[in-house]
Amino acid sequence: MSSDGNKKQFWKRNAAKVPGSIQHVYGAQHPPFDPLLHANLIKAGNKPPPATPGKPKKATTFQEFESITSDAWDVGDDDDELLAMAAQNLNIEVVMETANKVGRRSLDVFPLEPNTLAISPDASFASQSSPYADSRLVKSHSEAPIGSPREELRKLSWSGIPRQVRPIAWKLLSGYLPANAERRESVLQRKRQEYFGFIQQYYDSRNDEHHQDTYRQIHIDIPRMSPENLVLQPKVTEIFERILFIWAIRHPASGYVQGINDLVTPFFVVFVFEYIEEEVENFDVSSLQEEALRNIEADSFWCMSKLLDGIQDNYTFAQPGIQRKVKALEELVSRIDESVHRHMQQYEVEYLQFAFRWMNNLLMRELPLRCTIRLWDTYQAEPEGFSHFHLYVCAAFLVRWRKEILEERDFQGLMILLQNLPTMHWGNEEVSVLLAEAYRLKFAFADAPNHYKR
Repeated sequence: MSSDGNKKQFWKRNAAKVPGSIQHVYGAQHPPFDPLLHANLIKAGNKPPPATPGKPKKATTFQEFESITSDAWDVGDDDDELLAMAAQNLNIEVVMETANKVGRRSLDVFPLEPNTLAISPDASFASQSSPYADSRLVKSHSEAPIGSPREELRKLSWSGIPRQVRPIAWKLLSGYLPANAERRESVLQRKRQEYFGFIQQYYDSRNDEHHQDTYRQIHIDIPRMSPENLVLQPKVTEIFERILFIWAIRHPASGYVQGINDLVTPFFVVFVFEYIEEEVENFDVSSLQEEALRNIEADSFWCMSKLLDGIQDNYTFAQPGIQRKVKALEELVSRIDESVHRHMQQYEVEYLQFAFRWMNNLLMRELPLRCTIRLWDTYQAEPEGFSHFHLYVCAAFLVRWRKEILEERDFQGLMILLQNLPTMHWGNEEVSVLLAEAYRLKFAFADAPNHYKR
């Protein structure tokens, strides 16, 4: 390192950014950064310095590395300035034009019906709840490379998926199916055969002394699920028992825990939609062909397994994942609506007393099934939707009932309200508003953990 005082230091201790920091992208993963459109955002100071004549290239390794990663040490980079510049240069017409281009490309990749997932500036659902129509700068947390087919499907799915394409979209978003259309059929055959291999290998052991308690608890819990018209059908009960027992056997770290049983229902219902047009609650599932039932069962098992892989600490001993999420919810609500938080403190309502179920069942006991399915469209489109974004949905859900909460003046009234919230008549509009508010909270708090603290 040179001792010249006028020369830039390799490590700048007071820099706003650090090595390896995630770079800004536009509009919550959408639209992609366009160098032509945003050329004036590229600072001249980010250009690598000219090489010193007469010196060999290897002699300036640190300087070269500094120039390549100069964005990580430029003191002049100011996020507020970038936000202001972006607001001037990125308008809604550009967003929607790019969105429609993404939609057209996605429809070329996925075998879906024409225009079923296209984004329109006049689409009320997309305009209400989709964060991708926002012109602000945010950070991308997606594990999929930007521009990949799966990432494009995520963008299109955030504001809801049409019923006719939801089964294949969910399989793709969960990672159960590969994006490569040529490989899908072989993957489906292999995974379905693998699941029924587990049935042959393990299911007869359900009455063994070592497993009979697990099977008995599953058998008790299934009739308590909703919708009753569906789960009480003998064929459906058998399918759910097999799915839950095999999952418990293959995941001894947690085994079966009450609450996991609810997570089968949305997948099962959505995959039944591949074979019927009417509502599944009033449909006799046993009338489907045996092959269709086997496919639905195996696909439900694997997609539920993918979901639980991301939240398994919710169901291990003492359920530490849920404990952390409930504590984070309390901290978040104390920040976003202190009146509600203090009101519950005044009447000694603990968040764990009502929010444990919200985390354990992913709000399935608080919302109609149709709303849960719509909510899961976004959860699967949002990176870490079930484990991370769900926290902000719960916070938005609680504050949504602010007026009713503040009207209650005793512990009993508050608990009755919080455990029986009036959502029976909710539909897509209410869920879209809830998700939009949750996204706003995530935007404000996700990368600012100190906002939780007082």
